[in-house]
Amino acid sequence: MKSKYFLQVIIFCFAVFFTTTAKAELLNSKEAREWAEAKGEQLLQAFSVQNISTKYALLDELFLNYVDLDYVGQFVVGKYWKVMTQEQQLEYRELFRRYALGAYKSFPLAFNYKINFQILKAYVNGSNADVTAQLHFEGLPENDALQNILLGFKLHKGLDGIKIRDLILGESSLILSYRQKFYQMIAADDGEIEWFLEDFRIQIEAMERTNELREEGEYPY
Repeated sequence: MKSKYFLQVIIFCFAVFFTTTAKAELLNSKEAREWAEAKGEQLLQAFSVQNISTKYALLDELFLNYVDLDYVGQFVVGKYWKVMTQEQQLEYRELFRRYALGAYKSFPLAFNYKINFQILKAYVNGSNADVTAQLHFEGLPENDALQNILLGFKLHKGLDGIKIRDLILGESSLILSYRQKFYQMIAADDGEIEWFLEDFRIQIEAMERTNELREEGEYPY
């Protein structure tokens, strides 16, 4: 079951993660590396907190401040964004933020192994950067499949600072995989946006209630 440790790292990065109106700002390689290193360390420190309510609060803050949820939210609904009315877009934006903050809590957020997080390289193109990081789980055999996992982060710098827009594992983009999931959800509602938003809200409310029970210690992880 060692694969659960791998999944825990991935799910926070994107439990997942609108076309931004903020003006793009130029990045440089040093800035991208230092940002990724600092946020990686903050993430690992949050995971190490024992009190679940405190841990959730720290992770929520990281998520809201450093993941570009507006961009991710629009990307995962793709072509359907353009057929939404302005009111539906606003409703969906708020629902997606709640969804993002709720989804990662459904996974165990504690590790039995210390994780070392190292930035290997950063390639910058204007306001965007591709950062490659390596994760190493201390205590596992060196030939274990979880050792030396390579993750790619796509960063973007706007007026509100640097934020994560995608996570790449191997050749797989997480926001592309989430787009497939959301397309299936909308298709299940016959492409009717109002039905989708209603079902999405019900799903989120159930997820939030389950997470409340986790904090109260009344729900098995």
